[in-house]
This record gives sequence, C-alpha cells and structure tokens, in this order.
Amino acid sequence: MELISQKMRRLAPEMDPLRIGTGWKPEDLSKPQIMIESTFGDSHPGSGHLDQLVDAARRGVQEAGGFGARYYCTDICDGESQGTDGINFSLASREMIANMIEIHGNATPFDGGVYIASCDKGMPANLMGLARVNMPSVVMTGGTMSAGPELLTLEQLGMYNAKFERGEINEAKLCWAKENACPSCGACSFIGTASTMQIMAEALGLALPGSALLPATSPDLISYAYEAGKKAVELALKGIKPSDIVTMKSIENAIMVHAAISGSTNTLLHLPAIAHEFGIEIDGDTFDHLHRGAHYLLDIRPAGRWPAEFFYYAGGVPAIMEEIRSVLHLDVMTVTGKTLGENLDELKSNGFYDRCNTWLKAANAKYGINITRQDIIHPFDKAIGTDGSIAILKGNLAPEGAVIKHTACPKEMFRAVLRARPFDSDEECLDAVLHHKVEKGDAVFIRYEGPKASGMPEMFYTSEAISSDKELGRAIALITDGRFSGASTGPVIGHCSPEAQDGGPIALVAEGDLIEIDVPGRVLAIVGVAGERKTPEEIDMILAERKKNFVPKPRKYKNGTLRLFSEHAASPMKGAYLKFD
Repeated sequence: MELISQKMRRLAPEMDPLRIGTGWKPEDLSKPQIMIESTFGDSHPGSGHLDQLVDAARRGVQEAGGFGARYYCTDICDGESQGTDGINFSLASREMIANMIEIHGNATPFDGGVYIASCDKGMPANLMGLARVNMPSVVMTGGTMSAGPELLTLEQLGMYNAKFERGEINEAKLCWAKENACPSCGACSFIGTASTMQIMAEALGLALPGSALLPATSPDLISYAYEAGKKAVELALKGIKPSDIVTMKSIENAIMVHAAISGSTNTLLHLPAIAHEFGIEIDGDTFDHLHRGAHYLLDIRPAGRWPAEFFYYAGGVPAIMEEIRSVLHLDVMTVTGKTLGENLDELKSNGFYDRCNTWLKAANAKYGINITRQDIIHPFDKAIGTDGSIAILKGNLAPEGAVIKHTACPKEMFRAVLRARPFDSDEECLDAVLHHKVEKGDAVFIRYEGPKASGMPEMFYTSEAISSDKELGRAIALITDGRFSGASTGPVIGHCSPEAQDGGPIALVAEGDLIEIDVPGRVLAIVGVAGERKTPEEIDMILAERKKNFVPKPRKYKNGTLRLFSEHAASPMKGAYLKFD
C-alpha cells in the first residue's frame, strides 16, 4: 500500500523543497507523515501544557519510523468567558476548530494523525475534525488539574461568588478561593464537559486504553503521549481509520459510560455532532433510551464528592467499563487494533490497576484522607443510582425535548407545578435571583439564549446562584433554551427546543403560566394560565393565539462568526452543528 503522502510528493513537486525549508531532512520525506494537531496555547490551563504532549508524541512518531508535523488551533476557556458576551463564542468555537483541522488535514494530506486536546470545545472539535479528515489517528487527552487546599476545585467558585454577592462571606474568603482553585495545568477537576469529553474519546475507542483524564502533572501522561505517537504510525501503515472504529455500537458504549459517570449535559450537544460527522444520526432520545435503567457509579464532583484526579486513581475509563461490562458491545474495534473486550482483559494482567492503586495511596497521603477505589467508582451492584444521570423531557413547552441532569437535581423538584417567571436574557434573570425578586414555586425562564439567538452560552452563574441558595435551590426551577456548565447542579433544565428565536413554545410563555415538571414521566409542559389549570386542548388554543402575535427578537449578531453560527446551527437536540441544507 502506497502512503498518501508519497502520492502527494509526486503530484506536487514543490512539496519536498518547502518541507526541507521548514526543517525536514531529505530522509524524512519518505517516512510515514503524521500530523500532530493540538489546541496548545496560552489561553487557559487546559491547553497551556499541551506542547509537552506534542513533543512526546513527536518522539513516539520518530521512534516508530515516522515524521511528525505540528499543527495548532487553540481553544478558548468557558471559565474565563463566564459572565460576559465572550461565552457566546464558546459553542461556535467548536465548529471553527473542527473547520481548521479539516483544512490542516486535507490541504496537505498526511498518512496519520495524533489529536491532542483537553477542554470543553477543543476535545469535541478535534473529534469532529478527525472524523472529517478520517485518516488513521489516535486521540491523546490533556488530563485534569490537581485539586487545591481543602480539595478545592473550580466549580465551587460559582458558589463562593453567589455567597459573596449575598453577603454570606467576605472578600478575603472569595479571593482565597480564586487564588487556590486552579493549582496546576489540566482541565477543571470535576466531571464537567472537558472531563466528560476526554472520557468519551476513550469510550469511543479513539484513545489508548487508560489514557483519558489522567492528572495533568503525572509522568504517565507523557508516556501515553509517546505511545500515541508510535501507535499513529502503526495505524497509518495498517490503514485503520476512525470510521473503522466509530460505529453505532461504539457510540452506544460511550453513552453507557456517560450514564455511569453522570457526565455533562453538554455531551448531548457534542456526541450527536461527532456522530453526525461519521454519518450516524443520534439525538437526545438516544441518550434518554440508554440512560433508563443504567447504573450510575462515579462519586466525582459536581454530582459526587471527589475531585476528578481521583478518577485515574480508581482505574479510569477501563474500571468504569469493567463494572458495566455486561451492557457494553465488547466486540467493537479500537485504536489498539484489538477489540474493547481484548483491551479490558489485557489491562487486568499488565499491571495497569496496580499502578493506579499506587497513585491512590499517594493521594490519600497528600490530602490526609483514606478512601478506596470503591469509594470513587462504586461496584455495579452497589450503584449510586440505577436510572442513568440525565433525562429528556418533552411536552407542549419542549416538543423536541429539553435535558435535565437528574443526578444533580434535588428530589423535591422531580415532580412539581410552578409559576412561570420569564426573562429574555441571562443577565436579567441573574439579577432577579441574586436580589430575591423570585420566590419559592417559581419556574424561572431564560430564553433567547439558544444557538440561533446568542450562540447558546452557559447559564452558569444563574444556576449556581439558585443551587447555592438553601431555600430557592429546592423550591424553584430554571428552564432555558441555552445550556449549562458541566459543573452546574440544581433544578436546571436546558436545551429547550425549539428555541425562542425559532418561535418555539418557550418564547410564548407568559408571566403566571403554570409549568409542570415530571422527571420520571419525562414531561415538561404548560398546564395553566394566570395560575389557573387548563385542559391540554385549551392550552393548545392559547399557544396558537399567542403564536399569531409572536415576533422574534432581532438577531443579536449581524456579521462574523456568530452570524454564521446563528444562521446555520441545527437544533440543540441534534448537536447544534452547522447545517447547510
């Protein structure tokens, strides 16, 4: 089999001299050529250290007889953008990074790739980009940051900030939290979107077994990056492509892992978008179906007790998969060239779990605690929960669906009828919550924050203000066509579709409407008007009358990236990818 890089050399005589001018040696030109794509940059802790992994992967490529070329397209940080219009660019950045990876990989074809990323949009963007390029590839994840003193982690900052705004703590305590929440590089130390998507990369079979979500300061991370480089050359020579690995069965495996870890709700945006690039269509209903009856095992924040670095100490993705082995497709192919079942069996005999346990003992000593692997990843028959971690709610308020992470929601809010309090922006709603302008029994709406209105930003500060309030956190709900941080907890329902900008029913909600939430029954519906119950038929007539007078708000963005995104974004329930048909 002739490598594509060698065909290109014949077609483009300028190729060799241009690469020699870049620093290639003449003898490198005939080697397997591997594109090492990363989101390295000084943008945030999740990407600031990735150059070390790039260098390690490049050494691995060289050791295996190939030549590695470094390509970069850094990502932005949702945390740094929170509370500003900068967060509106977050989801759109996923599409732009994927576009650049597609350009990098196709403008000058390579024989294989190593894709290195850590964070919320960088990791799914790389997974989307590698699907489009579809050359033999390995994903390397950037790991998670360490916890701070008192096991402090970044998702607690929203709680500290809300307490400061309410006068419950002083500025010195808030500053202490700010200065200690991010003590190292790596993704934020909880099962937010970044951690979840790192785990999804391995669960799909695209990353080496055991490599996802290691502590970013661990020497094991460098070793895995080196092995990823070697494996990329091997896959290039064998011609094993991502499309040979990612199938409906491997996607179902990933969703079962998502249920077991209580993964971020943003996975419902990213996994469907990734699947779409592979020609596989899934949506929120796919998640809802697979989560029903699924065992939730992982006691890691924000739904659990421990920082994310403990995930690796307990055995990481392989340990999760071992516990839910009975519900997985073990015959799927992975980047090792072996099946998932073969990988899991090999890990039990090659010392992987012994190495993880050594790290767990060191962490116990460091933090002055004494926990076991089973305290972090519960056994299958001693699950934390047995109905997955998310639910898709539907009804006349969300005909296409809305998502709730029920493992992070107070049980009191599983069934409720609440009074509607609609707001047309996150800022208005946050002000009302912080200054006690909402009451127990309210259903607080934030609308016009979907992908077609404002880019679908996170409602993180508002959700934290609610969940950290001892009274409101168990007595009101937050419903939005926007999305939430993977760190969000509380009675929050997002991705309400169709969105307000599209004239979805969320745009028609009026002050005082009665809103029914039924998580077990998967219902989100308007059931009354002005505090008075109505029949479903009466509600349909009222909504139809309101629809006649509906005028969408003018588009917020008139040009640039967010205009492109707002004009072409698919429904959040489909993944909010750019759709041009």
